[in-house]
Amino acid sequence: MSTNTAMINDRREIFGWAMYDWANSAFSTTIGTVFLAPHVAALARDAAKAAGTSTASFFGIPVAPDSFMPYCISFSVGMQVLFLPILGAIADYSHLRKQMMQIFATIGALATILMFLVTGELWWLGGVLFIVANLAFGAAMVFYNSYLPDIASEDERDRVSSYGWAMGYMGGGILLALNLAFYTFSEDLGVPGELAVRINLASAGVWWLGFSFLTWNRLRPRHAARQLPAGENYASIGFKQLRKTFGEVKHFPETMKFLLAYFLYNDGIQTVIAVASTFAAAPLIQGGLELEQSTLIAVILMIQFVAFFGALFWGKLAGWVGAKQSVVISLAIWAAVVIYAYGGLKGPTATAQFFVLGIFIALVMGGSQAISRSLFAQMVPNGKEAEFFSFYEVSERGTSWIGPLVFGLANQIFDDLRVAILSLIFFFIMGLILLPFVNVTKAIADAKKYDGNQ
Repeated sequence: MSTNTAMINDRREIFGWAMYDWANSAFSTTIGTVFLAPHVAALARDAAKAAGTSTASFFGIPVAPDSFMPYCISFSVGMQVLFLPILGAIADYSHLRKQMMQIFATIGALATILMFLVTGELWWLGGVLFIVANLAFGAAMVFYNSYLPDIASEDERDRVSSYGWAMGYMGGGILLALNLAFYTFSEDLGVPGELAVRINLASAGVWWLGFSFLTWNRLRPRHAARQLPAGENYASIGFKQLRKTFGEVKHFPETMKFLLAYFLYNDGIQTVIAVASTFAAAPLIQGGLELEQSTLIAVILMIQFVAFFGALFWGKLAGWVGAKQSVVISLAIWAAVVIYAYGGLKGPTATAQFFVLGIFIALVMGGSQAISRSLFAQMVPNGKEAEFFSFYEVSERGTSWIGPLVFGLANQIFDDLRVAILSLIFFFIMGLILLPFVNVTKAIADAKKYDGNQ
């Protein structure tokens, strides 16, 4: 059987690994960012209007049309928090990471393709399919991320992680650009707008599944599959492995310290990304910029493609100044972004200023996340990659309600979106306070020491 050393830093395999980010980012951009939520909300409003009420009926439960998808997003994130650590433990025990990644990626892609059926009275199917697809997306990402320590040596992980993020921005951006062009000119092509949206939704699943085959072809399993002990099943083994890992967490204090910092600053990053369009489109009287929809679409596309170069640059920056220091630099820029969004972006040049601010967001967005991933990969003990990356994924997704809650409360209390944006600086300041105290050298040594004692 081949060893990890023999397969490390293989350019062909690294390309195959990065192509999965190219493949699944179509779900994040086309489905998550642009098309699904407005489509489902519009159908739900039509259903409510037909019933003569202000709410749509989801199996007898009255739901506000614009609230249905946010509820589904919250539910899917909760499901991820519950199930991802168990799946990670099963993958590490069984050595079936590649197979499990294939299974969940296929489930997610097929659920996305089936979104073509979301029309008329089947408006609720969009939410149900999103829950399935998003849960599968998160599960496959756990196994995808956990391959990083196996395919790249310590000195190459920053570059490889950045390359993966860059490919994701490029792949997701290309499909989104094609879908937006198709939607814009669909009527001229004789395709009704509603049908064009459904075609775009399905295209994300086709893109996700189709390009994943490049990954399956090039990504290699690291160990022979392990047989189950008598009387056990993968679920029971998963719980036992997870319980054991929780008992061993005390051996990795620096890794846990990093996760706490990431837990906070990544929530700030995710919230800025999530609320930027709301802030840009809101009326001036509410502290917004009142930008046109066409401008927002242009900024979204610009961010996707600039982020490609930003992720690659941050991989080089990490090589120059160190991974932890490069993340600290990115957090300082994020803090400056929210301060400028609060105090700047005024007057007749506000639109141009927003474009410039979008460039800064794009430059640090992929970089801060890519280097955080590679930094964490250094702190993971051998044989527990999927488990630890399940905690990482939960840290990314499980706190995604805190930032929006802070933003929402600040806006409600002060009735000013600029104050709400400024409130998010808390997350970046906490990251800047906690991250310097993470002893990366000790974290790496702890992971290797655990390795040697097993």
